[in-house]
Amino acid sequence: MADENTRPVVLSDDMRMKFNAVSTATLAGQMQRRGMQNSFLSGLKPLNPGQRMLGYAHTLRYVPRREDFERRQKGPNAQRQAVESIEPDEVLVIEARGEPHAGTIGDIFAMRVLKSGGTGVVTDGALRDTPAIADIPIPVYHQSSHAATLGRFHTPLDHQIPIACAGVTVFPGDIVVGDGEGVVVIPALLAEEIANDSYSQEIEEEFALLKVAEGESSIGVFPLSDARRPEFEEWLKTRG
Repeated sequence: MADENTRPVVLSDDMRMKFNAVSTATLAGQMQRRGMQNSFLSGLKPLNPGQRMLGYAHTLRYVPRREDFERRQKGPNAQRQAVESIEPDEVLVIEARGEPHAGTIGDIFAMRVLKSGGTGVVTDGALRDTPAIADIPIPVYHQSSHAATLGRFHTPLDHQIPIACAGVTVFPGDIVVGDGEGVVVIPALLAEEIANDSYSQEIEEEFALLKVAEGESSIGVFPLSDARRPEFEEWLKTRG
């Protein structure tokens, strides 16, 4: 089982609270401030409204179907290996090359991820059994839905390797955060500072939104200026 000795970072209770409190927009913005322009998984949508997701990436890669490889393969394929080896707090992240015309996971395997302690499923391809998956209490993000099995276009090749999902490079153990807008991938070694700075940013933006809602200009409060910081600090005390 993965633990603090094998993961590149372990989410503390404080980090979990902060990641669960901030938007993917804020997280993506913090990544951009650090010169990392490509952290938001483009083109994916949440299966159910209002969902939140947080966990460590467990990666799975599909390649275009290769029949001779499948005939030679012995034992469970990479899809089943990934699903059966999911650890608690992991998100199954599937690279399916953005192919919308074949399913990449169905309801039974999605249920298996949930019952293994997994906290989400992300695919840049299609879901199969989409209505049934929608009834499973696990966050899922996908590009499309398709009734065909993955064998129509995909060969599951390997898992727990670096992949490219929805245009973003994902390493095993990266932090994956999802909300109603989509999914952001945070490199494990940046996780703590991204969580801290994103949480601080959203508190400042809460103050800015309050002031703008009261009729003030956004100038000086968004972003927060040095001149307005004492006022912000006093408001913060009353906010608790």
